Amino acid sequence: MFNKSKLAFSSGITVLLLAAAASLPVQALEVGDQVPELELPGNGQTVKLPKQPGKVIYLDFWASWCGPCRQSFPWMNAMQDKYKKQDFEVIGVNLDGQAADAEKFLAKVPAKFTIAYDAKGNSARQYGVKGMPTSLLIGKDGKVIYMHMGFNNEGREKLEQAIQLAVEGRK
Repeated sequence: MFNKSKLAFSSGITVLLLAAAASLPVQALEVGDQVPELELPGNGQTVKLPKQPGKVIYLDFWASWCGPCRQSFPWMNAMQDKYKKQDFEVIGVNLDGQAADAEKFLAKVPAKFTIAYDAKGNSARQYGVKGMPTSLLIGKDGKVIYMHMGFNNEGREKLEQAIQLAVEGRK
């Protein structure tokens, strides 16, 4: 016999299960994975990934409240300057909910590289970001070469070594 209360209960469970599945985090990228397509607004331009083949990208997810992000910006500026002639580009993806927070940060800690904005954090979920800052080094083929979370003085040399190998085509 048809029971309306059982049908309503099972429909409710189905909706809850679908909602729970939709809220599950996307699996984090790993070294060797192809990066997902990404299109975000930037300063006067649309930022797209993967970029054209043949370019190495250092993709950095950051927020204005992140202390290590303040330390990483001068270093990323230096890497952008040092390797830009070798088809290298730094792209910072800001995850602040309010653009004004990012602008205040950038007024104090300027970026000499491309900045994209994702107030909803969809790109961070798509790329499996778990902490700030999270950086990915993307090879000329659009695949992840190196991943790093956080930023400190000790890690700078290792990060630059990975960049240098990537721009030289030695990964």
